[in-house]
Amino acid sequence: MNEIIKTDLFRHDGLKGTAGFIKGWFRPGFRYTYILRMTMKHKKYSLRGIFFRLLKKRYRYKYHFEISSEASIGEGLFLTTHIGPIVIGPVKIGKNCNISHSVTIGRAYKDGHAGRPTIGDYVWIGAGSVLVGEIRIGNNVLIAPNSFVNFDVPDNSLVIGNPGKIISKENATSQYINNVLNK
Repeated sequence: MNEIIKTDLFRHDGLKGTAGFIKGWFRPGFRYTYILRMTMKHKKYSLRGIFFRLLKKRYRYKYHFEISSEASIGEGLFLTTHIGPIVIGPVKIGKNCNISHSVTIGRAYKDGHAGRPTIGDYVWIGAGSVLVGEIRIGNNVLIAPNSFVNFDVPDNSLVIGNPGKIISKENATSQYINNVLNK
């Protein structure tokens, strides 16, 4: 098992090794993350690439997770344990991020220019949140449920509401992002 998969698996209640992988396989968030990583790893038209893309398509409909294989996602991704729509385009996401159900992260147009978010490390994104446009979300940021974010968010912040309001807060994600392997 490679290091990225080990880190993703550990985010699910500290699971490790083969027994942990088998237990993790029965969690929709880890299963989809593993299949996503495999689609990113294998060439599109290789036998394994085709196999994992078909699996990804199947679980896209089963769990309602739709994450672009062209997204750049750091180690330790944790998708919610609740099944619900998650839509993520080809964006950049840092390490050890949590994404809850009913979240949309994607592009928006401004002045005829399409832009996509860049999300830092240790970011927790609450249920129903929307992040769009050419924005930068800093490190150690908590985005509260049902927040709309189309603006830059500095490090060590909390975003609340629609429209979002930024509140500076040290250790904003300390009780939200757990089971981290590589701090």
